[in-house]
Amino acid sequence: MRLLLDSFWRAVAYCLHPRVIVLSLLPLVLMVLLALGLGYLYWDAAVAWTREALDAWPLLASFWGWMSGLFSGDVKTFLAPLVVVLALTPAVVLVSLLIVAAFMAPALTRLVADRRFPTLEKKRGASLVLSVFRSLGLTVLAVVALVVSMPLWLIPPLVLVLPPLIWGWLTARVMAFDALADHASTEERNTLLRQHRWPLLGIGVLCGYLGAAPSIVWASGLLFAAAFFVLVPVAIWIYTVVFAFSALWFAHYALDALAQLRAQRAAAALVPAAEPAALPDAPGADRAALSQWGSP
Repeated sequence: MRLLLDSFWRAVAYCLHPRVIVLSLLPLVLMVLLALGLGYLYWDAAVAWTREALDAWPLLASFWGWMSGLFSGDVKTFLAPLVVVLALTPAVVLVSLLIVAAFMAPALTRLVADRRFPTLEKKRGASLVLSVFRSLGLTVLAVVALVVSMPLWLIPPLVLVLPPLIWGWLTARVMAFDALADHASTEERNTLLRQHRWPLLGIGVLCGYLGAAPSIVWASGLLFAAAFFVLVPVAIWIYTVVFAFSALWFAHYALDALAQLRAQRAAAALVPAAEPAALPDAPGADRAALSQWGSP
């Protein structure tokens, strides 16, 4: 519990670090750059294709006629750009978050290691390729578990329990592994993941619940179209901050646990060397001395 609470408040404090703040703003900057680039290259073609697609639906012809009479104009002229924006925004956001997340967690782990554990030896028990493939495999398992458990979501209490548990398990397995990838050996990593599996799962579940906050803001942006371009960037920034906090929490916990494990093993290795040699039995020693010097 001490390790859990200590790593929690340290992660909260590190969220105010300038480097963490800059990293949390990178998805917004990257999203703007991607949107400007795609808009410069494909905006006119995308809007024209969307307009043609709206015209090609015969079932909506009467609806377009009613809307045109209601608003005294061609509604499709205004609706086509909006459809393009709504369709491309999730893709741009997802690409931006994936690009930032690919180097954000390692950067935050290095920040924690450099500031708190500068002398902690790096044994590099896992490579980047192994970490990526392991993360992809665990993600597939989590998605399968979510799909299989969907019928149980109809039971009101389980819909608030099962998804956070599944995403919490995924978060714990991925982020704890990545936090120990550079510094721990394979044996140390397996030992720590086994000894601390329940606290790590608890951290993952709590971070999973925190990750629901951006979804609420995102849904609000979709419901209130007028605030879409304000609420969606806010949701992206909150999600990035939650991701940074999760990475920092796992980094503080995992590296501190690794340092304690090595300290315990070092202390245990020194105990046999510090024990004095066993003394011979006293009567036997006396007889040996008498036999050496002979009788008087």
